[in-house]
Formats: sequence, C-alpha cells, structure tokens
Amino acid sequence: MVVLATKLYVEGSARERATDSLRSLIGNEIGELDVAFDLSIRDDDFPEVALEGEDAVVAGNVLREEFGEIVPELEPGETYVGTLESWNDEGFVLDAGRPIEIPADELGLGPGSPTQIRERYGLIQHLPLRFLYREDEPPRLADEERDRLYEWTRGDGRLNVNSATRAEVRATLNRAGHAQDYVTVERLGLLEQSVICTEGTDPPGLLASVGEYLPAELRCVVP
Repeated sequence: MVVLATKLYVEGSARERATDSLRSLIGNEIGELDVAFDLSIRDDDFPEVALEGEDAVVAGNVLREEFGEIVPELEPGETYVGTLESWNDEGFVLDAGRPIEIPADELGLGPGSPTQIRERYGLIQHLPLRFLYREDEPPRLADEERDRLYEWTRGDGRLNVNSATRAEVRATLNRAGHAQDYVTVERLGLLEQSVICTEGTDPPGLLASVGEYLPAELRCVVP
C-alpha cells in the first residue's frame, strides 16, 4: 500500500476527471510491471494505491519516487514530501498526513516574509514540497527543494497553476492562442502544474490572458 503525496481536493466532475488522470498516470508508470493496482481516495484527499503481484515492491518504489509518499511515522534525518496548505508570518504549514510547520527562518529562500517568498517563487496552494524532518530542531525545506525553486527564478519565467490536470492546462493554453508561448507544462503534482514560458513571453501577461479560463490559483515566477 502506498499513499501518494499529492491531493485530490477538487469536487464533482473535476474530481472524477482528476481521479481518471491519476489512474492513467499510475498505469503509465507501472504498466509494464507484473502488478495490479487499486486506487482509492482517503478522507484527507490523499490517494491510496493497493498493489498486488510479483512486482508489487518494485511498483511501490516507482510510485514513491514519482509522487512521494505519506507515511505513518517520520524518521529524523529523512526527507519527505508535504503539500503547501497555508502560510503566515511564522512560516509555511505543509500537510504530510499531519501538519508540518516550517518556520520562516528555515525556508532558506532568501529575504522577505513567507508571503513575499511565496509570491516570488510562485508557490501555489497544495504544491508538493520536500522537507527535512529533524528530531530536536524544527523541520526545514530540503536542500534539493531550495535548489529547485532557485532554478525557477533563473529560467525564462513560469506560470504555476493549481486545481487542474496537465492536460486541462495545455488545452486551455492552446485554445487561448498561446501554443507558441510555452515550452511545456511540467507536472508538479496531480493538480499542480508549471507552465514553462518561452524566451520573451511575459508570465504576468500570460496569466492575464488565460486566468479567466482557469478556475484556479495562478502565480507567476518572473526571472
């Protein structure tokens, strides 16, 4: 059994589409292995995948690598994934099956308040983030997570979106006439995507153009 560190927090038909999308993603990841899987959604919106077959252990490891895992116990010194649930002057709160409070001085993302940092890096709610769990000290963002976010600010710009699958974001961009304005849509979580802009594309301008078509939170990363 693997509990994936990505959430299905949408409702109605959107939830059904997201569940179908996740089932397809799981099939793509482990479809060539000798394993059968059953997908269910827990009350806290985290997906749970039951695996059965000769390659069940291998399949579980593949899913953990791709999505991260929500585990019942956290071990000091280990890196885990939680989803960004809230933020205030004190820091970020991640959901890793339990609240994980990361103080502002443990974010490691440069000067500014947590809210300013969130704006600078285009951090959308429910974004999966890796953190280091420590026994006698507060958790902090993992080094590899800090490096990833710093890289975002060195590229050509991004538009981050939540509450939509990768296919839905791509379809919206193309319908709105922006097929030439992005390189790809990077999947950050099941319902969290990052539109990587082409050189010369203005992320705030792209947001203004497609925002009315996406009932989602959108945040820009401006290089």
